[in-house]
Amino acid sequence: MSLNNEKHRYKELSDFLKTRRAKILPSQVGLLPGVRRRTPGLRREEVAQLAGIGVTWYTWLEQGRPIHVSTQVIESLAKVLLLDRQERIHLYLLANQPIPVDIPGYQGTVSPILQHVLDSLILCPSFIMDQRWNVIAWNKAACLVIGDFSEMNVRERNVVWAMFTDNEYKKLFVDWNLHAKSLLARFRSTCGQFIEDSCLAQFIDDLKMQSIEFNLWWSLHEIQSNGEIYKQLNHPVAGILNFEISNFDVSDNSGLKLIVHVPLQETDTATKIKSLLDE
Repeated sequence: MSLNNEKHRYKELSDFLKTRRAKILPSQVGLLPGVRRRTPGLRREEVAQLAGIGVTWYTWLEQGRPIHVSTQVIESLAKVLLLDRQERIHLYLLANQPIPVDIPGYQGTVSPILQHVLDSLILCPSFIMDQRWNVIAWNKAACLVIGDFSEMNVRERNVVWAMFTDNEYKKLFVDWNLHAKSLLARFRSTCGQFIEDSCLAQFIDDLKMQSIEFNLWWSLHEIQSNGEIYKQLNHPVAGILNFEISNFDVSDNSGLKLIVHVPLQETDTATKIKSLLDE
């Protein structure tokens, strides 16, 4: 590739990152709006922080400097910038990296129809997660029972990350060990589909560093394909809550899953959730 073509590619990469950054609202990635912003979208330092890269290094990228961009960085930026599949492919091309085969792009939002489904499940804490177990949509009951997803950043909204690193989330489970081991085995059963996903590999390495239990149990290579059937939570306000868990594949071939917590019959769970909603 000639020097002029290389300069053009770096310029295209720079412009692409700037335009996509400008489209993302702070609330979409779990950040508070904060003080008045001079320009729309995220700041450079916010993108760098969420992607786990240096601010100076990211600034150089947006300045079109001739620096090498690794696959790991591409995946992190694609996640933070909420790129769809075509945008993600374009980012790989601009970074002069081979496009991974059959690794789905990150999806940060759902259709209004799917959100309406969630909102209609008034007494059932429910959310939608992607193939990497990131929660990307939720209803009010889920925020009141599980945690306020709107106040979390992208990584904090990952179900596996929360299970092993969030102490408040861990306290919700009456038998945390049982649920955590089961969740890890189900997560592991999905990881084989994306063995070439460098971002997923980094996510697992980070979890090993953050959680002794995850590091120990991951090495056991336990696999479990069936989802949870029952879940008992000890809510700090409502007390004991009992649920039946249902998992539904979203029928648009996106790989998304709808997780519904249905209050168990012959318990006072539904009444307690209604009280939380009425407060």
